[in-house]
Amino acid sequence: MVRPSPRPSPFPPVRNRMVKHNNVLPNAHFHKHWQERVKCWFDQAPQKKSRRIRREKKAKRIFPRPVGGSLRPVVHPPTRKYNAKLRLGRGFTLEECKGAGIHPQFAKSIGIAVDHRRRNKTEESLALNVQRLKEYQSKLILFPRNKNKPKAGDSPAEVLKNVQQFSGSILPIKKAAAVTETREITEDEKKVSVYAQLRQARAFQRYVGRREKRAKALADKQK
Repeated sequence: MVRPSPRPSPFPPVRNRMVKHNNVLPNAHFHKHWQERVKCWFDQAPQKKSRRIRREKKAKRIFPRPVGGSLRPVVHPPTRKYNAKLRLGRGFTLEECKGAGIHPQFAKSIGIAVDHRRRNKTEESLALNVQRLKEYQSKLILFPRNKNKPKAGDSPAEVLKNVQQFSGSILPIKKAAAVTETREITEDEKKVSVYAQLRQARAFQRYVGRREKRAKALADKQK
């Protein structure tokens, strides 16, 4: 009995299908008892609950400190691709702490991250982070070590009564939206065709060699 050949699939086989970017071609051959090495994730929902409970316990343990951790500086990422952006860095430099009038050891005790290895390369970044430290100090509620003997700089007792734990991001980076200025088109601009000017400039550029050759031939002929 002669059977008809199967209809070819419109899709190429996976082994011949090209991948995106500079990734390896799909050439997986499972020869190492892969069934015994499969890792499942059946406890995804319980793990989510466990993480939430751990976060709640940590928030109670570190009260009244903020949940977001320490204050971080605003830095420029490395490489030319990303150095125009802003992100949070590891810690403030010693020069930035000095500009804000904070001792590095005291800064660590009030929730400010300090990185003695980082260096300031521009005055703008130094001023930005000094202002960031001063703003943090103005909003800081400082508990006294001994509530019966408060020291200079500690917050008054009236403020400490109704204090709440801060759960958000500490002084997030404010990204300024790009504003494009607009104006009305003048009458002189309406009379001029920019497209015609561009085409004319393009034509001059294309035929500059031909015109020089023609002018040179004409000058030789007149001699």
